[in-house]
Amino acid sequence: MSRVGKLPVAIPAGVKVTVNSGMMTVEGPKGKLSQEYDSSLIDVKVEEKEALVSRKSDSKIARSKHGLYRCLLNNMVVGVSAGFTKSLVINGVGYRAEVQGKQLVMNLGYSTDFIAAIPEDLTVTVDGGNKIIVTGINKQRVGEFSAELRTLRMPEPYKGKGIRYENEVIRRKVGKSGVK
Repeated sequence: MSRVGKLPVAIPAGVKVTVNSGMMTVEGPKGKLSQEYDSSLIDVKVEEKEALVSRKSDSKIARSKHGLYRCLLNNMVVGVSAGFTKSLVINGVGYRAEVQGKQLVMNLGYSTDFIAAIPEDLTVTVDGGNKIIVTGINKQRVGEFSAELRTLRMPEPYKGKGIRYENEVIRRKVGKSGVK
């Protein structure tokens, strides 16, 4: 039995989980999310305060999907009730970011500024010019957009310049020594 899949998904107050044939839908105070699932392999039962995900057979593919759909359902419940946040920090002299309407404008040491369009389902704020906070209800979209921003200027190991996650630790390297 899957260690993750057998755990029940707690449903907080104000969140409504609906399961139709092959579709899980979660509605809450922050929005609405839906996810397709393979109803021939997985069975989802919704009770008053929790949802249980079980598999119909013991095949290898059913075992692999069991924990996956439980995690996806849990992420949807957490997203519509609390939301997800990723923080990015910009390090470097003159590196900065600002939000202009539905665009994120970043000066990252190149001759031109980077302009990233903010997706409709995400909220981006800049704190102090060097901290970018990405917020949304879909965990995958928050992580994907944060990763796209990070690839614009990856952190380098010598001076630590670039865009990194707030909790990320960059292993620093020693630069050249002046050998004579």
